[in-house]
Amino acid sequence: MTTRDDLARAFLDAAGWGAAERHKLAGDASSRRYERLSLNEQSAILMDQPPGAETAACPPEASPAERRQLGYNAVARLAGPDVRPFAALARHLRALGLAAPEILAADYANGFLLIEDLTDNLFARMIEAGSAEGPLYERAIDVLIALHETPPPTALSTEDGWRQTFLSYDEEALLIETELLLDWFVPAALGSPASPTMRDEFMGLWREALRSAAGGAPVLVLRDYHAENLIWRPEGQGLQRIGLLDFQDGLIGSPAYDLVSLTEDARRDVDPALGEAMLVRYIAGRQARDRGFDADAFRLAAAVLAAQRNTKILGIFTRLWKRDGKKRYPSYHPRLWRYLERDLAHPALKPLQMWLDRHIPAESRNRVAALVE
Repeated sequence: MTTRDDLARAFLDAAGWGAAERHKLAGDASSRRYERLSLNEQSAILMDQPPGAETAACPPEASPAERRQLGYNAVARLAGPDVRPFAALARHLRALGLAAPEILAADYANGFLLIEDLTDNLFARMIEAGSAEGPLYERAIDVLIALHETPPPTALSTEDGWRQTFLSYDEEALLIETELLLDWFVPAALGSPASPTMRDEFMGLWREALRSAAGGAPVLVLRDYHAENLIWRPEGQGLQRIGLLDFQDGLIGSPAYDLVSLTEDARRDVDPALGEAMLVRYIAGRQARDRGFDADAFRLAAAVLAAQRNTKILGIFTRLWKRDGKKRYPSYHPRLWRYLERDLAHPALKPLQMWLDRHIPAESRNRVAALVE
């Protein structure tokens, strides 16, 4: 019987990397696995995504009901078990002059990519080692400004002829992400599932909030734009100094999303003053190119989408603990609640703030982290 390792070896042999030394790298919250390969003083990264490890991605024409039948990945419009979106988006980003990794070889059928090694110079590691945050975050904002000057692609394609409509970060996707708080955090923290009445009210409030933040020209949203997915490349020039990772779930959506992903990082504290400075930098950069760019509308979208993202991550991190046995994730909950409480101070989010205060009071919010300890 052919094993996953047999398939990987065959892929590397065909790509000319069969003799490389292989070293496992820390994975992320998905089913993907990574290895760093070393051969003749060169290095590359093997991405291994088993095709059957997750539920299916979203077909472009699927209705909301069909998406729910297919599972969470289809509703949330995640790439799921397919490596082609990563390859296609890397191709698009590189065409824009940004430093996404080059695809050196691909086996789409079996879920393997050999990609350029952009090094381990992650922003998070550099900051932990003493590098100043401000200049790194400023460069990351400049990448977003440049990326958002170009309309998002209408379709994704790979060099072998695969082509698919590029999907939007629609209300269905945003809503099911917020629902993760009800599905996972509420029963873990409160000891009982959310009632139908709680659920209906919560989802109704989110629909209103998301619609209040809709509007403006859509952009390519990378969706996981933060300090553990950004690489400093001092040898590069201009925007090429910032290496980009983990963008396979990218969609068409609000320009505010990646900014709040950066400035309300689930895995590390970001000073509110730094976050505000980056928001101001982004607005100034966009207004320098477009005098009609609406700063107030952008701030509203940033508050709503920051709250949406932090709500989602509270649910995901609880799921990673309860379902997948990854006990470290609830340790991030206190930070996420601090972010969320700050986000909910925006007047447009007052109804959601009141719902959370009523159903998940302050004494319950960090209970999951305490249980894991």
